[in-house]
Amino acid sequence: MTTGMEYWRWTESSWRSGMDWHGADIIKCGIDVGSVSSQAVIFADEHLLAYSSIRTGSSSPDSAQSALQAAIEETGINISDIDYVVGTGYGRVNVPFAHASITEISCHARGAHYMAPSGRTILDMGGQDCKVIRINERGDVIEFITNEKCAAGTGRGIEVFAELLSVPISDVGKLSLDVAETPQISSTCVIFAKSEAINLLNQGWSKNQVLGAYCSAMAERVYRLIHRIGLIKDFVITGGIAKNIGIVKRIEDKLGVEATLVKPDSQIAGALGAALFAGDLFLKQKKKAL
Repeated sequence: MTTGMEYWRWTESSWRSGMDWHGADIIKCGIDVGSVSSQAVIFADEHLLAYSSIRTGSSSPDSAQSALQAAIEETGINISDIDYVVGTGYGRVNVPFAHASITEISCHARGAHYMAPSGRTILDMGGQDCKVIRINERGDVIEFITNEKCAAGTGRGIEVFAELLSVPISDVGKLSLDVAETPQISSTCVIFAKSEAINLLNQGWSKNQVLGAYCSAMAERVYRLIHRIGLIKDFVITGGIAKNIGIVKRIEDKLGVEATLVKPDSQIAGALGAALFAGDLFLKQKKKAL
């Protein structure tokens, strides 16, 4: 399982509680099929039983299936044992074994609230979008805002820069802080930012300086998004961005607040929320059948 303030590694990660799930009243599951990564979360009653995170492939149905298999491996659970499944994320309508689908905004809000109940402003950066969600004390969505549909200021943007500079993506945040602050480069378009980075390297900038400049630009972009909706404490970060200390630190400095860390894993918020909704929908279905 990946832990700590590092940006995610593109390897499969998973966790299992090892508890005996036999005899549970409800086995519920959430599947979050994102544009870049996919997660599965399984609960036995109110206990988190297992979860996984994998790279999304070319097929959303296959990615959903692979995420679930990675989560249930070695638990002894079969798909037929799961009472209710909710799909969310970019590919939520393409989860073949899901009983329902729910928007990622609602699922991320509920998942974040479960992991950090005091949170009221949620920042989630996915592979292709960035969103800020305001929630109440119950985890209900009050208001939300998303960025423009561009890879700049998202997980994919960081991935592009890591590939360009031949830097392990897990090292981006740490290396970006290993320099004095530099002028920001463009984050309006990842293609323009990439070209600008190449020019800076040709001018003699170090890789760390370029990473620092790009992380600063991403933090500024996120700060403006949060400013538009307004910040109410506590501030919570989910998604891969929560594992990039270079961006987290810069956002915290701009906001003047420290982010509340979520456990067990910032990247499972969407799938976790979907699993909790699955439990509600299953009970509702059961009551109707009586």
